[in-house]
Amino acid sequence: MTSASTFPQRLTKIDDLTRPDHFYLTPEDACYFLGEYTARKGYAFSPTNQLVLNFKKSLDKRGTPQWKYKDRAIREAAAAMRGSLTGDLLDRITLVPIPPSKAKTDPLYDDRLVQMLHALRPQPRLDIRELIVQRASMAAAHDQANRPRPEEIQANYAIDENLLQPKPENIALVDDVLTTGAHFRAACSVVQQAFPDVSIVGLFIARRVPEAVDFEEFE
Repeated sequence: MTSASTFPQRLTKIDDLTRPDHFYLTPEDACYFLGEYTARKGYAFSPTNQLVLNFKKSLDKRGTPQWKYKDRAIREAAAAMRGSLTGDLLDRITLVPIPPSKAKTDPLYDDRLVQMLHALRPQPRLDIRELIVQRASMAAAHDQANRPRPEEIQANYAIDENLLQPKPENIALVDDVLTTGAHFRAACSVVQQAFPDVSIVGLFIARRVPEAVDFEEFE
């Protein structure tokens, strides 16, 4: 079980040292994360791994004993994000979830990010907009031999023009895990077309870090 005392409660900015781990990001991209997730290491590897894997549990687990861990992870992620953002900032920013791999018409569409954002602060209401619409479901990036490029992802995105007003003062694109940066770049590009003069940042529950090299293997 992840607790508030073990999962990071403070946002860290992607900098020159960490940006190469997310090779589609540019120096102009302002992206922030809470924890560091290591792929293929399982739940027990770290508090962040536990939270992320529970947060991303598939909807086919609904109704099973595992589902309570997903609900808990959503609440814990919201609490950590809330603790890292000031109330003043939340009042001045429009929160836009980056779509998951499944379109809203798909039975496996997962609104976990939307749930987390609404849990940040029930009152006064935050400006949360599902501004980016995914036209069709895609295979999850981690299930593809060749991860999609930003242009491929962007081609499947559209803007919900019913949500363009009022014009945002600032926009935060929110996702669970920052991997290559392809989804952030795609989302950023499509939102910039609608709001070319609005500041955009990325907020992530975690960033994926490279697996550490075990030098004992070379002895």
